Amino acid sequence: MHTPSPVGHPEPFDVVVMGEVLVEVATDAAFGHGVPAQLGISGDALNVAASAAAAGARVGLLAVLTDDELGQAIAARVAELGISTELLRFRRGQQGVYLVHSDPHGEREFSYARRGSVGSTLSPEDVQEAVISTAGAVVASGIACAISPETRAAVVKAARMARRFIYDPNYRPRLTSQADAAAVLAELAPYATLVTPSYPGETRALIGANSPTDAAAKLRALGAAWVAVTCGADGIQLESDDDGGWIHSVPAPAVVDQTGAGDSFIGTTAARLVLGDRLADAARLGAAAASLVVGGKGGTGFIPTLEQTRAHAGVAAERNGGLPSHA
Repeated sequence: MHTPSPVGHPEPFDVVVMGEVLVEVATDAAFGHGVPAQLGISGDALNVAASAAAAGARVGLLAVLTDDELGQAIAARVAELGISTELLRFRRGQQGVYLVHSDPHGEREFSYARRGSVGSTLSPEDVQEAVISTAGAVVASGIACAISPETRAAVVKAARMARRFIYDPNYRPRLTSQADAAAVLAELAPYATLVTPSYPGETRALIGANSPTDAAAKLRALGAAWVAVTCGADGIQLESDDDGGWIHSVPAPAVVDQTGAGDSFIGTTAARLVLGDRLADAARLGAAAASLVVGGKGGTGFIPTLEQTRAHAGVAAERNGGLPSHA
């Protein structure tokens, strides 16, 4: 866990992640009365932060938790994952909850209870310039922008302050309209060092892209400096001024639950970029981490160490004939 420096000289975070933390109720059977379930703590912001910490970064999580025993239990899990609790806020309210059923192939079905959650009270007043402007990177998603106007405003404020802003559109039709999600993407892209949409679903819905390369070009035209278009099991299309191309997917050793795979890619990639890796190298490690995460149950059920991720990426490179993954 990140340890603060002496008073008056706060140590900047490598990565600050903004968003909502959720209580996770996971089942192996379809939802129903009496179905056994496993409790966990998840949400895209927590998943991203956990993966960034595991990849070697000093990470702060800017989120709001309930001011009660549940909030304290969640904060303890945040710390257990190697994430600083310094940026957490505690307020009276209801913690967001989601139920997820995963079938034997890891495919998921979600049901959410998050309207008016305490997490949606994150506001621009919670965004401290001293924290955001000194961080190596700030990461936020379309989910944070969709849960309330206040949280969207907080993300926009942080994007304008950040030295590196990384944005995952993470479009969820149950939370927001296609038009609103596209508008947020267009608003934030000019501030983004990296945008990480998925193809084909998000890119077709939000920017009308017909291919990964088309999506990357359109997002660059919107103002994003770098783009990583994730294409599921096929791979990742990168685009930047001097470092791009195709990243091969990394086969998963086991698939138990696909929750958190995309978040792991983003967290790992963000951490490694801040710590000095080239975009292609960071993305390659992100892909490897994502393929390991699906072997655990829940969003943070298994977060691989950097050593495990590097070893897995190395095995994948050997399978590709020893060629660089972006060749």
